[in-house]
Amino acid sequence: MGKRSLSMMSAGWASALVMSLAQGTSLDAAEPRPASAPSAWKNLQPDLSSHVIKRISDVLPLSDQRNKAGWRRHEPMWDEFDGPKLDRAKWSDHNPEWKGRQPGYFHPDNVAVREGKLHLTMRKGDLPGMPKDAGYHTYTCAAVQSKSKVRYGYFEVMATPMRSAGSSSFWFYDSTKEWWTEIDVYEIGGGAPGFERKVNMNVHVFHTPQEKRHWAIPGSFVAPRKLADADHVYGLDWSKKEIRFYFDGVLVRRGPNTHWHQPLTLNFDSETMPKWFGLPKDEDLPSTYTVEYVRAWKRTKRP
Repeated sequence: MGKRSLSMMSAGWASALVMSLAQGTSLDAAEPRPASAPSAWKNLQPDLSSHVIKRISDVLPLSDQRNKAGWRRHEPMWDEFDGPKLDRAKWSDHNPEWKGRQPGYFHPDNVAVREGKLHLTMRKGDLPGMPKDAGYHTYTCAAVQSKSKVRYGYFEVMATPMRSAGSSSFWFYDSTKEWWTEIDVYEIGGGAPGFERKVNMNVHVFHTPQEKRHWAIPGSFVAPRKLADADHVYGLDWSKKEIRFYFDGVLVRRGPNTHWHQPLTLNFDSETMPKWFGLPKDEDLPSTYTVEYVRAWKRTKRP
């Protein structure tokens, strides 16, 4: 969500926001896209064995190593996580407006930077002061949110999801009275039965000045091997005209950008998704979602 605190919103809007977040944004929470939404979204299933992208430069997106788009580094959302702790100038170690998807409770103690990676851990256990009256219990999770917002660009992470039924997520969103949109680069249940190889992607519209109901256009890509077995590179090319999703530098989903023109925050989190992935098994916890790096660019040439 955005940086604006709930205390700055009207009581009615704040209540609606908290209720919507508590219900979550998984596939069962959104209505199908309206008939007016374009049907041009394409979910691709390329043969990765014949689409091996060789990295030449670390300063360019894996999918555009020849820099055809004229990418320039976007420093506010670039982090190699090679310092001793989270860079608090760029990131919050929690989500300022959301405590997590029940029953999992976001807690800053589950966020760490060490050995050149960002770690977001899910654990079993209660904490003193945990808001059990709001449905939080049994599990603690982690969230990291950018302190800046962005509209359009290329965003790339190298990451390994948790090997549990918890969700490892990389997403963008912001919420105001006028606009609430979201782009989910991935939501991965690395140890959830049937989801171990599935990259779940989505775009959501909760409301805009013209749209008054929540709808989404989900999609997925099935990887050749279990995603929790190794690092992979995930990319989002978000332009004024189109939204593209990449896996290891290969295009796996694309669609027209009809609604996603709002500046958004960048988010990582580990969270429980009981209605989708089920709750994690005790023997799978604690489990940790690791991010090797996040890199961001702005385009200097028109797409």
